[in-house]
Amino acid sequence: MRNHYLHQEPRSNQTEMAPPKRTFSIWIPRYLSNLQTKNYAENTIEAYGRILKLFATYETYLKENDGSVPTSSEELNNFGMGAEIDTNSYEIGDFFTLLRNERQLSPASLRQYDSALSSFYGYLINQDITEANPMTKVDRPKIKDRELKYLKHNEVVAFINSIENPRNALLIRTIYATGMRISEICGLLAEHIDFEEETIRVRGKGGKIRIVFCDSDTLNKIREHLNGKKSGPVFEGRNGNAISPRTVQHIFNIYAPPGITPHKIRHSYASELYKRSHNLRVVQENLGHNSIQTTEIYIHTDIDERRKAYRSYFPLANGE
Repeated sequence: MRNHYLHQEPRSNQTEMAPPKRTFSIWIPRYLSNLQTKNYAENTIEAYGRILKLFATYETYLKENDGSVPTSSEELNNFGMGAEIDTNSYEIGDFFTLLRNERQLSPASLRQYDSALSSFYGYLINQDITEANPMTKVDRPKIKDRELKYLKHNEVVAFINSIENPRNALLIRTIYATGMRISEICGLLAEHIDFEEETIRVRGKGGKIRIVFCDSDTLNKIREHLNGKKSGPVFEGRNGNAISPRTVQHIFNIYAPPGITPHKIRHSYASELYKRSHNLRVVQENLGHNSIQTTEIYIHTDIDERRKAYRSYFPLANGE
């Protein structure tokens, strides 16, 4: 028996040393599990999973049809995720073209497909499963009018002052003062506010906690609004429950200038903070963004700043 075990040992070592399989069917679930560990929002995980599984069936189709591109996504229904994760920018580009033509996806939707694949292959690189991210050579879909409409500081203040209902005016002021998302303002609890430190503890996407700052005037208005209340929702809806996102949207539909949403007020916050601080990292952390690239789309260079720079440095403006 002893010789039998000695004989089997090399086979066991060979199994342990075997390289991991490199198929989508193995690595997509592992990647999604990794997102859960990092507390990504469930909606994001679900969307990324759906996108990656569709791409996996597309790659499997290519491998089993000698590289022939399907004419519709319906042809992918009978294919699994058994293909290996190796791909290139041409295959991904054809995949995007198929989706754009068939499903009439907007550039913004295609950006989510781009983000899912970029993140997935970035994960594979970190796991030493592949060496390069094919998404670096894929042209990203352009989004028209990407510079979202937002309000300048004096316009936001005028908007808030035009609202007669004190609670509604305070709610919008708090969004602007802190840069909170609509879900975060709805989930704001009295016990999350530190009036002495002038900070608010915010539970953001994926349950991530961050600290935001708030000016003393806004906090004084919140204290008056709470009227001694120490816990529970700051902004109440029916039956003392937290106000709903739908109610907040309704408030904006009634009072806000055309096209201005809670997200645009958050955008105004980011633009004003960056314009005055020139610190993109601070803006990123205050907004609760994982990626600084996400923060960059909120940033605008003020026209007065541009004018000053032009007059100071451009040679023709200096008579040269």
